[in-house]
Amino acid sequence: MKNVPFKGIIAYPITPFDQNEKVDIPLFKKLVERLIVSGSHGIAPLGSTGVMPYLSDEEKEAITEASIQQTNGRIPTLVGVSNLTTEKTIHHAVFAEKAGADAVMIIPMSYWKLTDDEIVAHYDAVASKISIPIMAYNNPATSGVDMSPALLKRLLEIPNVTMIKESTGDIQRMHYLRKELGEETAFYNGSNPLALAAFTAGARGWCTAAPNLIPELNVGLYKAIEEGDLEKAKDVFYKQFDLLKFIVNKGLPRAVKAGLNILGEEGGNLRSPLKPLTAKESEELKAIIKTLSN
Repeated sequence: MKNVPFKGIIAYPITPFDQNEKVDIPLFKKLVERLIVSGSHGIAPLGSTGVMPYLSDEEKEAITEASIQQTNGRIPTLVGVSNLTTEKTIHHAVFAEKAGADAVMIIPMSYWKLTDDEIVAHYDAVASKISIPIMAYNNPATSGVDMSPALLKRLLEIPNVTMIKESTGDIQRMHYLRKELGEETAFYNGSNPLALAAFTAGARGWCTAAPNLIPELNVGLYKAIEEGDLEKAKDVFYKQFDLLKFIVNKGLPRAVKAGLNILGEEGGNLRSPLKPLTAKESEELKAIIKTLSN
């Protein structure tokens, strides 16, 4: 598939902070290494799990460089470069390409509601400045912009917009994309509770923070799908379903950090205004994780 470097489990690393809420690059690299050695097929730093909107330009660049240094070509890197303005999005996309990213991911961030024509022009402007592929990311829950299947179809006409990440939680969107755009269209699932349904609808990959906590189950689901073993896929998916639902409901950065601590791993701190899970929420997560180790 031309210009589509990703398939399988694409893991989101969290961005850890130290006690003074400064980005902890050495710990970030350790967390990326955990994702690599535990079987993730790609990593996607600087998404919502990595609290990208909370970071300065310099911090984003440091995370980009650290990701590419740590992966060292072992697995592909999909760098989030979204920004409110087209100019800043171009800046980060160009930086990511020069640093060695395999692709960039862009979500249309906006204070004002953007028109379809404005969104197309935004992606087109970024695409004209880089040669690596772009994943168009649709997640209205975080961006406030819902890109319709018709709009996504327009975006795919831009030469290096070659991938779509769909996170609305609407499985019909995925069926539509496959039906309207053909089986060769590379679309990815970004909604954890839809992982099984998305793969059966033809998703090429699953973008998720879950491999920070349960990589063997995430990779196991993909392997079962690859092998055409739907019964095994169902079994593996339902086993992880409660955890997937929990981390989404409680907020990925908070939940992943707490989960890492429960597993005996260093998860770092959060950046304000985000705060850790409550004691009760942490106990709930601990109980879920315990059932998975039985």
